[in-house]
Amino acid sequence: MARGTVLIADDDTAIRTVLNQALARAGYAPRATSNATTLWRWVSQGEGDVVLTDVVMPDENAFDLIPRIKKMRPDLPIIVMSAQNTLMTALTAAEKGAYEYLPKPFDLNEVVAVVGRALTQPGRPLQRSSPDMDTEELPLIGRSPAMQEIYRVLARLTQTDLTVMINGESGTGKELVARVLHDHGRRRQGPFVPINMAAIPRELIESELFGHEKGAFTGAQTRTQGRFEQAEGGTLFLDEIGDMPLEAQTRLLRVLQEGEYTTVGGRTPIKTNVRIIAATHRDLKAQITQGLFREDLYYRLNVVPIRIPPLRERMEDVGDLVRHFLRQAAREGLGQKSIETAAIDRLKAHPWPGNVRELENFVRRLAALYPQDTLTRQIIETELAEALAAKPSARDEADPKDLSEQVERYLNRYFAGFGKDLPPPGLYDRIIRQVELPLLTAALAATRGNQIRAAELLGLNRNTLRSRIRALDIPIFRHPQS
Repeated sequence: MARGTVLIADDDTAIRTVLNQALARAGYAPRATSNATTLWRWVSQGEGDVVLTDVVMPDENAFDLIPRIKKMRPDLPIIVMSAQNTLMTALTAAEKGAYEYLPKPFDLNEVVAVVGRALTQPGRPLQRSSPDMDTEELPLIGRSPAMQEIYRVLARLTQTDLTVMINGESGTGKELVARVLHDHGRRRQGPFVPINMAAIPRELIESELFGHEKGAFTGAQTRTQGRFEQAEGGTLFLDEIGDMPLEAQTRLLRVLQEGEYTTVGGRTPIKTNVRIIAATHRDLKAQITQGLFREDLYYRLNVVPIRIPPLRERMEDVGDLVRHFLRQAAREGLGQKSIETAAIDRLKAHPWPGNVRELENFVRRLAALYPQDTLTRQIIETELAEALAAKPSARDEADPKDLSEQVERYLNRYFAGFGKDLPPPGLYDRIIRQVELPLLTAALAATRGNQIRAAELLGLNRNTLRSRIRALDIPIFRHPQS
């Protein structure tokens, strides 16, 4: 006896054939058609236990058909397939009430597995409060398998208020992912409030997050709203959460547990209705081991983890990204430009350590500097060569061991000044302040003032380095020319 009837609709004969064979081998009873009209007739007659349909068919778009099917048979799971592998396709599938979205080309074993889940765990997809969606290009671009998986996750998460943790290297687009979750989710009518933990002095983070009362500390002349209050009813994006100090982590944990907070200097608890999305480029599990991040807070934030792959893991997306950035540049008045296939191939061979952000800046520079209508491989070769020449060579960089030895010598001199007596209270902060200045100065000197390279050398986020440079009033180092 068949495990269930699967109605297949796709105008591609080869796809219908392989789906028929795979599902039949798995014990299902498949029925296949090349058009939406026949599919609608079968559904109207009460046939089928699950629908597997392409989006674009000769007589009707599946996204127009799905609402009619859901109205007639709301419990019938609908699995959408599409070769238009964009984020908008995945979001639209979720908005229309599809059970799952499968990008083409797909893995047949995965199709069979999804059909099995749809029959045994059908569930009703959540509906958006408003079906209107912006049809403009979305910020996440790419057709690689890694990006397709992200699209599928995002399509499901926009229907929820679950807390999300986004992990990825700098420049991969973590804030873009957070904005998609907000702009296409239940809270899109509310504010989206981002805050970068690495860009705020540690002593001000609690005030920035929770606000403060008049007189709470020196300089607090008026009551000031915090980001939680500003984000009420919307989304609070906590970028670089790994840079949050432990004191602030404790207060954030209470908010997540109790749904309320108090302002700095305040006593009355304030209820909050905010969705939290956090992001980091750090390994938080390693930070937990080192005592730098609370384990209980990690599990509160990491309800749904999303890893954004670096560009080097999805080089097949470089062409789509470049053309997207060129269209953006054209809208900004930099002229319409195309790019040769050979030029795209050359860009794919570059490692792009700065990820998508580096590629975007590179393309914008090309659009601004070159009047030609077509960007050639030669142009790309020239610009990449100049970019590589501008970076410090390995001999210009300091050995981390040398920096460590500098710090050790500094600490030995510091403790020698106290003889047999113990240093005064507050040793940790005092040591950190006094070690940090020469350490950062040495790193900047070693990299000729290049803050990006200095941050890499120190293992810091570059925003953290910049904020500490400002806080310590370190002049931008200029290495003398030899």
